[in-house]
Amino acid sequence: MEHINKHQAFKDEKSIHTDFKEKMTYSDYLGLDTLLSSQHPLSDHHDEMLFITIHHVSEIWMKLILHEINSAISDIQSDNLSTSFKKLARVSQIQEQLKNVWNVLATLTPSEYIEFRDKLGNASGFQSYQNRLIEFALGYKTEYVLKIYEKNPELHQMLKEAHKAPSLYDVSIQALARAGLPIDEEVLNRDVSIAHKPNESVKKAWMTVYKNVDQYWELYELAEELVDIEDLFQQWRFRHMKTVERIIGFKIGTGGSGGVSYLKKVLDQYFFPELWELRTEL
Repeated sequence: MEHINKHQAFKDEKSIHTDFKEKMTYSDYLGLDTLLSSQHPLSDHHDEMLFITIHHVSEIWMKLILHEINSAISDIQSDNLSTSFKKLARVSQIQEQLKNVWNVLATLTPSEYIEFRDKLGNASGFQSYQNRLIEFALGYKTEYVLKIYEKNPELHQMLKEAHKAPSLYDVSIQALARAGLPIDEEVLNRDVSIAHKPNESVKKAWMTVYKNVDQYWELYELAEELVDIEDLFQQWRFRHMKTVERIIGFKIGTGGSGGVSYLKKVLDQYFFPELWELRTEL
């Protein structure tokens, strides 16, 4: 009897593995053949595979960040703030993963990098359109970025649409207004394709939220989720800057990018300025 039960268990287990979605395999579901065959080093240097893999991993994480942020924007527009919190918290966790990839890349030494750097041609991380989409989604809008992608009509159109769309901070400010907190009309009706500038009425509204947490609990939670995202975004930028400095110093980056000098400058950019300003005044 025991032998029969073991035989049946083996048949059941085999059935699970072979009948999964008409014999679709783990590799089929994840498209592993495509994913794992996408690394094409242009040199014979051992460490170029590291360089490519780090950037592939980063782009995949960024794709998920966009998936979560865009969904959270829709939630906030529909006043489903509580639904957005899980997605925004997930963004913060993804950002931790993105930040940590620099620790792996930092194992690449200057002597190793120069062995294959020339093979990169004009390719540069500054050309990452997903990174630009994330910046747009968080509210950092710049016209000059669009010009980088003019030679690719499909990509250029996607970026233009994201550039004109309300950011995560825009919809959060709208949520403040719907909750009865006074916001200047010029802010509520502004051109969202232009980066938000600090506004006193927005700061006062967030101050009211922080001073009346029980009354505005969901808005308070939203504010803290935004601060988490910006905090981790700046940590990611800092680790990026220090990793680049460690590997190439202050040389001009590939593709003519500003390298460390540019990366240091963007550390002073804020997506949600009022949420940082009010901390001094509370």
